[in-house]
Amino acid sequence: MKKYILFALILVLGLSSCSDLAELNINPNNVPETHPQLLLTDIEWNAFQVEGVDPMFASRMIVQTDGENSNQYFTWTRGSFGAYAQLRNITKMMEEAERIETPAYIALGKFFRAYYFFQLTLTFGDIPYSDALQGETNETYTPVFDTQKDVFTGILDELKEADELLSSDNSIIAGDIVYNGSTEQWRKCINSFRLKVLITLSEKDAALNVKSTFERIYNNSPIMESNADNGQLLFVDELGSRYTEYNSSSYGSARYMDSTFIKRLQDRNDPRLFVFCGQTRVAKESGLAINDFSAYEGGDPIAPYNEVNLKAAAGLVSKVNLRYTTDPTTEPHVFLGYPELQLILAEASVRGWISSSAKDHYENAVRSSFEFYNNNSAEYAEFLTAEAAETYLTETLVDFSGATSFDEKLELIMMQKYIPSFLQGGWRMYFDYLRTGYPIFRIDGDNTPPLRWIYPTSEYQYNSDNVTTAITSQFGQGNDKTRVKPWWLQ
Repeated sequence: MKKYILFALILVLGLSSCSDLAELNINPNNVPETHPQLLLTDIEWNAFQVEGVDPMFASRMIVQTDGENSNQYFTWTRGSFGAYAQLRNITKMMEEAERIETPAYIALGKFFRAYYFFQLTLTFGDIPYSDALQGETNETYTPVFDTQKDVFTGILDELKEADELLSSDNSIIAGDIVYNGSTEQWRKCINSFRLKVLITLSEKDAALNVKSTFERIYNNSPIMESNADNGQLLFVDELGSRYTEYNSSSYGSARYMDSTFIKRLQDRNDPRLFVFCGQTRVAKESGLAINDFSAYEGGDPIAPYNEVNLKAAAGLVSKVNLRYTTDPTTEPHVFLGYPELQLILAEASVRGWISSSAKDHYENAVRSSFEFYNNNSAEYAEFLTAEAAETYLTETLVDFSGATSFDEKLELIMMQKYIPSFLQGGWRMYFDYLRTGYPIFRIDGDNTPPLRWIYPTSEYQYNSDNVTTAITSQFGQGNDKTRVKPWWLQ
């Protein structure tokens, strides 16, 4: 009997040692399980960074003077599928949320999937969607490309599901650095983003019931009510948490403001000019005041870069305001805010999708944009008061009451989307331009703005059959080009 007891003790100790050894051998950088809140913080931080200067070149806000920037001259070619790396992290967060049964993280996972797939499909057209991200689970390494219509359908479905999940889960979402865990505010953001996706599909009502879906969300779902609901990433003055463009060397001696952007602000007496731009060297040396509109000038975006360089060397071209590179917390990056939502609603009203006042939405957008910069650019706050906003709304080129036709109203709305998109919202304004034609960009002859990006080389190397099928079905065989028209623009 004693012999069996001794054997049992040895067996238990042996198994315990093996268990301890297995735990010791777990790679701390590749743990098999984690709480989704740890993944959420990283996902939000990566998703909502400032997207840099490329979209500002394309959207006629800045120019380069030491070479031809491909975005400025509309000569870009291939895009990147890098977003799929972020989508893998989102998939992992959703798996962990299912493991510990926390539906709020599943809901946010659906939102972030929609967020990234929305960007990807606008960039390329058809993309891997239903088969994507299944390498670990189903060993699907060469995913088929879904049609753009099906991708948009999936995006809208996932956003709807995200809202429904959060409507029945009021728990605090730990790890959330956007809304500090507020389920209510996330619902407002998700539903506002649904409206953004729908307005992007303004020409596709027959295919996706855009108008009726938009109206139903507007009338029945919580959406953003003020700047307090802005979906934005806040920065703090700590290593790894500072403003995306802080200390960026890319704003060196060869990057200046676009003359057409500055002219739009000058023509409207728009004080946001002072927030975005620095004075020219000549204006500074002449002692012109910050709020002197003549103290600012830009370079022609279609002129040879050396011509603009000579003008800049003479001290006659403004640079980007130094606040963006010298202030570690200069302003939050807004991926979707109340001003943009109000302009989406103004456009929907002009289109007859909702019955509210387009003028009211438009003016709310301007007031809240001024409020945002008043709160986040202290040095210029005196120029961006509530009173300044009211004065601005009476400017001839701003006053909504002076617009009578659909195009006149739409142009006003898109201009007020365009102006505050400076280092905000990434490619949002460029895609809105492709959809509406506003604001009108300065273009060099037949060198029209591209409508998409070419698929990455890696797809031709590792998923050639599926990418070839996608190109042929969309544009015809061999037509993976930048100026072929994707479904959402047809």
